[in-house]
Amino acid sequence: MCADNRSTILKPHEEGSSDAAQAATEALAHERDRLRLLLDVNNAIVSTLDMPDVFAAISAFCRDVVHHEYTSLALLEKETKTLRLFALDFPGGQGHVKEDMVIAISDPPASLAIERREPARFDVALLEQSPAEICKLMLAEKLQSGICFPLATRNGVLGTLNVASFRADAFSDEDLELLAQVAGQVAIAIENVLAYCENAELKNKLAEEKLYLEDEIRTAFHFEEIVGDSPALKEVLRQVETVAPTASTVLLLGETGTGKERIARAIHSLSPRKENSFVKINCSAIPAGLLESELFGHEKGAFTGAIAQRLGRFELAHRGTIFLDEIGDVPLELQPKLLRVLQEQEFERLGGTRSIRVDVRVVAATNRDLSAMVAERQFRSDLFYRLNVFPIVMPPLRERTEDIPALVRYFARNYSRRMKKKIESIPTEAMEALVRYPWPGNIRELENYVERAVILSPGAVLRLNTSELSAAPDPGARGGVSTLAEAERQHILRALEESHWVIGGPSGAARRLGLKRTTLQSRMAKLFITKPT
Repeated sequence: MCADNRSTILKPHEEGSSDAAQAATEALAHERDRLRLLLDVNNAIVSTLDMPDVFAAISAFCRDVVHHEYTSLALLEKETKTLRLFALDFPGGQGHVKEDMVIAISDPPASLAIERREPARFDVALLEQSPAEICKLMLAEKLQSGICFPLATRNGVLGTLNVASFRADAFSDEDLELLAQVAGQVAIAIENVLAYCENAELKNKLAEEKLYLEDEIRTAFHFEEIVGDSPALKEVLRQVETVAPTASTVLLLGETGTGKERIARAIHSLSPRKENSFVKINCSAIPAGLLESELFGHEKGAFTGAIAQRLGRFELAHRGTIFLDEIGDVPLELQPKLLRVLQEQEFERLGGTRSIRVDVRVVAATNRDLSAMVAERQFRSDLFYRLNVFPIVMPPLRERTEDIPALVRYFARNYSRRMKKKIESIPTEAMEALVRYPWPGNIRELENYVERAVILSPGAVLRLNTSELSAAPDPGARGGVSTLAEAERQHILRALEESHWVIGGPSGAARRLGLKRTTLQSRMAKLFITKPT
């Protein structure tokens, strides 16, 4: 009897002990799973710097411990002050919420987490109350509850880690606490990855800039290298001094060899950007298929042979000046992207999706008639108007003949110094022949001619073979098109001079030539005719 009573008394006690032991075991197992999750997340973070791989691993680990259907990572883009959905793990989604979406930083529920720097729960009621597009899309995905975790570091908030479920009230306080710890580790990982990427990009940029700077040192600009004192050149330099302090786009017009690059360098050297890079690119010297990559850069794997990321010229010119020589040779299909940089100062690298913002002053140059190209649909009119903010017309050498003696002496002195020669005099007759010659190749042709003369001069007197000049054709004998253009130019100049540069009215040049005022102005622009100061 006593034994039976003792058995009866002990049985409930044993059952209670068993339940407590089972609960303790389950708690230990749950704690083990939590710690394992944090360890797995940590291992995923330290094993790679590839953010998509890190996110995929973290999302899978979290789903194993906390049941949910939706995980996303939104990163803050400081320049645009928006959030971009960098990564998304949502196998049950209907496609309303997508990777690479842009979300306003003021839109809930992410805005709540970022402002308070603490997890922000959301439910259907909050989503329905908000007019934000992201809330409408989450409702369309039939998500019932979720939490946004701020990715906070000592340097600020980097974005949000977001989880959501098709079930209402899917996340307990314990889940929130665990995922907040995961978000803390993710924030550290992202900060490290961003620092690594910034360092890699900076290293890349410095390496690219080093190549450009080495080239720039060889061709460094000195203002005294612009030689001459003619009224035509003085007018150009006056315009340079006017526009250089601004950030406006400049378009240099004129024949080949008139010194457009030196004027571009002068604009940069007189601008507030002079301490930063001057990056040049000859648009006609690069094959059309490679020009986009040269201008805007490319991502690794963007095309066959793209074995590494490369920065384009616009990135290298950040906070400086880019000189786009022969802008008229940019292919039509590339012109919209160039227009976007001029308008918005942003672009994407070839093969990339992330918009890159730059602060670049553009100086462009061409020897082509862009207005005629626009009329012939060979050049976009909107790009032309964007480039033609401040045009400067470079005079050909035949219109500044008074500068030829100074240029000859300058080139002779430079090349004799390089060749360790001592040229002390230039025959007067030879100099007069150089002044008379029309120089169809302009300053470049004159420079090459003087260099050849220095090479052939054995003594202190510059030996000039003027027979080469008399044998060469002048601009009036270069074929029918050039002859007509030059004749028309001289005819218009005469009429303008006779009318004291008055274009319209009864005594204006347009009436003398039998043309409409607008037609004459169009011809003047085409032939690079400007009023002298």
